[in-house]
Amino acid sequence: MGAGFSIKAKANSEADIYIYEDVGEGWFGGVTAKQFANDLKAVGSVSKINLRINSAGGDVFDGLAIYRLLVDHKAKVVTYIDGLAASIASVIAMAGDEINISEAGFVMIHNAWGMAIGTGDDMRQIADLLDTTTGSIGDVYVSRTKNDIKAVKAWMDQETWFTGQEAVDNGFADALVANLRVAARLDLAKHKFRNAPSNLVQRPDMSAFKARLAQMRATIQRGRAV
Repeated sequence: MGAGFSIKAKANSEADIYIYEDVGEGWFGGVTAKQFANDLKAVGSVSKINLRINSAGGDVFDGLAIYRLLVDHKAKVVTYIDGLAASIASVIAMAGDEINISEAGFVMIHNAWGMAIGTGDDMRQIADLLDTTTGSIGDVYVSRTKNDIKAVKAWMDQETWFTGQEAVDNGFADALVANLRVAARLDLAKHKFRNAPSNLVQRPDMSAFKARLAQMRATIQRGRAV
């Protein structure tokens, strides 16, 4: 588990949950459903959960389990999409009784995908599993957004990215909130998304930093030579 996940109880019978990393241990060291369940239990009885998300997604089954844990919890769940809720992280976001998204936030939905090694039968079994999983994810979106299943399926087929306002307009969020100081960024070497918005995959110009670093190293070397 990385440093981007935490569950902390507050004095006013509330708990803050941060999912600022990938979902699933096998998915680049993200938060697992087991860890989530243990930490949620450890905070004890709370009446409100503030769920804050900035995640590109990850393991679908860990994510579905986390979603179910939140839906089944007796507390009111208020979701804040602070930067990005993509893939299975968007499903987790749907657990909110209220869903808020920042002005510069994004929601992304797509079909389940995976990899398989084996025989033709193995491949067909995986294909069937992916279709079933996609159906389950679609049911979550339909239930929360009240959109028609055909519309949701079309969005999932296309890997659709909703801006903050578009998420509200299409039922994936209830309210747009002022931008938070959270940078939503994607590493496409990790997440093979097809239609990621360009402003999420842009990298800062590192030339000035590299030049400054080289200058510092040269200074250190001259000092050693003396």
